[in-house]
Parts: sequence; structure tokens; C-alpha cells
Amino acid sequence: MEFLRPAHWDEALAAKAEHPDAVPLAGGTDVMVDLNFGRRRPERLLDLTRVRELHEWETGAGSVRLGACVPYATIMERLRPVLPGLALAARTVASPQIRHRGGVGGNLGTASPAGDAHPALLAAGAEVEAASVRGTRRIPVDDFYTGVKRNALAPDELIRAVHVRTADGPQQYAKVGTRNAMVIAVCAFGLALHPATRTVRTGVGSAAPTPVRAAPAEEFLNGVLAEGRHWDTGRAVAPSAAGKFAALCAAACDPIDDVRSTARYRRHAVGVLARRTLTWAWQEYRATAFAEGVA
Repeated sequence: MEFLRPAHWDEALAAKAEHPDAVPLAGGTDVMVDLNFGRRRPERLLDLTRVRELHEWETGAGSVRLGACVPYATIMERLRPVLPGLALAARTVASPQIRHRGGVGGNLGTASPAGDAHPALLAAGAEVEAASVRGTRRIPVDDFYTGVKRNALAPDELIRAVHVRTADGPQQYAKVGTRNAMVIAVCAFGLALHPATRTVRTGVGSAAPTPVRAAPAEEFLNGVLAEGRHWDTGRAVAPSAAGKFAALCAAACDPIDDVRSTARYRRHAVGVLARRTLTWAWQEYRATAFAEGVA
């Protein structure tokens, strides 16, 4: 096995262009597991740990540019005020040691439907910055997942960063598993309120071949909130509307039976998580927006 270790981003892109089959290695929390269990034996590994800019992040006008290798621990400790949903998801990732190594770029590159970051990225409305020697492009996260553990990257592209909208309202994340962390999710759900656009976005993980949004549920809830002037008044969402939202989220899933759960339970659990996260997020919106007199 050949080990490529560029020191700079341009070197990394050149190496990937010359060897499109090279498997990127950053935190190694997915790649090394596959190597250790013999599930994968690539001819080349492309070690990105020395590329400094991949470990950097910056807050701009309305969004955060998160380098592909920024660890989950940093997101939890330093970015929770602006990326609360992603920070909540980061808390459920494995152990403290792994949270100091793994990052969102690896989650996206692996594109596992059970990746912890995906629901939060979908709910927040993220874009993936992909680059090659041919140039740079930004892929909406909704279009990034193309199949089970497949993504929209070209063979010569690497993930450089993730652009995530700065939260303008409450965000929530919940996960079902045998433990809060150190476990692959049975299912996971992310929800973000966007008062600026008066919309709600969702993200569902480990309940379909790819991470997905529950678009019909979002459309329904957006209509309820608009018709009832909930954004203006802070009125509580009626239990019947919350129940319908939850049912539509469950219906958006296409789960399977496996060793971790049955498909039936996954659908049920997604509905429960959808209702809970909506309740928590709306309570926070009412408490903060109206207490501060900004709604």
C-alpha cells in the first residue's frame, strides 16, 4: 500500500488528480476500521492531516466555513452558539478521543446513512465545498448523497470545507441508540427553525438508503405556522398538527430491517423524534424570541 502525505492543499489536489483511486485519510475513524477488519484494501492512502487549512474555520456573513478536518470537539466547544444543531450531533459521536480526531468532512466522504452529522447538516442547509485541480464548486448537501455510502464527488475531487448557515433560530438533534454515543444510530433526526425565512428544515439519518429531508412534513408545517401566524404570535403548535408532522416525517423514511432495528421500529422512532424536536425547538423559539421582543 502506497502512503501519500502532502503538506499543502495544492499538493493534495495534485496527488488526487494523479491517483484518483487514493482514499483520503484524515481522522481515520471510518477508514481505519475498514482497514483493520479487512473490508477495504486500497492501493493508496492520501493522508490529509498535515494540510493545515483543512483544520481551520471562519465565521462570515450568515454562514460558517468549516474546514473538512475541524474535529467534532471544536464544533462542540467553540461553535455551538452559531451551529447548535451540529454541536448537538457532535456530542453523540463516539468517544472523547474520537471527537478530537473525527470531523464532518470524513462523515460526508463516507456518506453512510447512519453518519451523525448528516441530519444536522440537512436541517441547517449546508453546502459542501469540493475541489480538484480543475477548480472548486459548492454542492448543496441535499444533492450530495447519491446512494448507500456514495456521494457526488468526482474521482479527482476532495472535500475542502463545509459551509453551514449560521443559526437564526433554535435547532435540535436527537438520536436513538443503545447508548448516547459510542454506538451507530438506529435512527437520528435534526430540525432547524429558520425565522428569517419562516421555514422549518429537517434531516433524517439511518432510516433510508441515504440521509434525507422530510420535505412533505416541512411543507405541511410551514403552512400551519404561516396560516396560524405562529411566527408572529409565538402560539403553541397544536398537538394535532405536531402529530401530523411526525407522521409525515415517519412516512418520508425508507428503512430496512437489520441487526440494530426493524424497519417498523425505525419509522416509529423517527416520528417520536420529530415530534420531540419540534416541541423543544418551538418552546425555545417562544422563550427567546418573545422574551427579547424580536418576533
